[in-house]
Amino acid sequence: MMGLQKEQRAARRWGIFFKLLTFGYLFVILGIYLFADTFTPDMDEGGEHTAVVQVKGVIADGEDASADHIIGALRRAFEDEGSKAIILRINSPGGSPVQSGYVYDEVKRLRALHPEKKVYAVILDIGASGAYYIAASADEIYADKASLVGSIGVVSSGFGFVDLMEKVGVERRNLISGENKTFLDPFSPLKDKDRAFWQTVLDTTHKQFIDQVRKGRGDRLQQNDQLFSGLVWTGEQALDLGLIDGLGSSGYVAREIVGAEKLVDYTPKGSPLEQLIDRLGVTFGKTIASQMGLNNSVQLR
Repeated sequence: MMGLQKEQRAARRWGIFFKLLTFGYLFVILGIYLFADTFTPDMDEGGEHTAVVQVKGVIADGEDASADHIIGALRRAFEDEGSKAIILRINSPGGSPVQSGYVYDEVKRLRALHPEKKVYAVILDIGASGAYYIAASADEIYADKASLVGSIGVVSSGFGFVDLMEKVGVERRNLISGENKTFLDPFSPLKDKDRAFWQTVLDTTHKQFIDQVRKGRGDRLQQNDQLFSGLVWTGEQALDLGLIDGLGSSGYVAREIVGAEKLVDYTPKGSPLEQLIDRLGVTFGKTIASQMGLNNSVQLR
């Protein structure tokens, strides 16, 4: 009995030891993930290459396609002696005109500092609105024949709940100092003067957008009354309109135009732990969609 108890104690001690060893190993790995350099390019920077900076998703502060992320990647790409040119790989429906303007201006500034390095924009599925604003800063723009390009316009949308509040018997109490502090309040009727004023803001922003596109594209733009109407075109149509310079992928541009086939992505990727969490979320979403039968159709949006 005494011998059996000793063996059980020893087994428990060894079990605790190996558990602590396992937890220690996991904490070390977790620390590496948390403090890994999130801005390291995905390939060895040695040698001549074409730098890639992603503009993916909605362009907005705090998002992956924020001006801070894109500009930081652009600066690293321009400053690297091995980068021969920079590709802006765009797949975005647009977003903030302010964020897009920041990126546009920074591309122009960096091009002036590094005149030997050209910038090429390559549009994947979509490069619309604010994303095209950014693309217009490039020396040349390329897209696939089926890419969606353009949407040079400005939109501001919202909802009004005045009638709904009256039906449910809710009284709006809003005390202000300054006659326009309830401007565009969704719980108050839209005044004609407010609508007219906000339209001037949208028109001014639209004019700024058009001016930057004209500066970027110059004489390549064709005369077309619908060019700045907010319409979106396929890559083939955009080529005829002068919105892009050719049809091709990032690999095509790097190989045939730049002459440096190796692509190095300078886009911030987040820590490995964040990437793992994102992948788990995507996998979960795909599983749910599959179970609900939502991923079996071809979609054009």
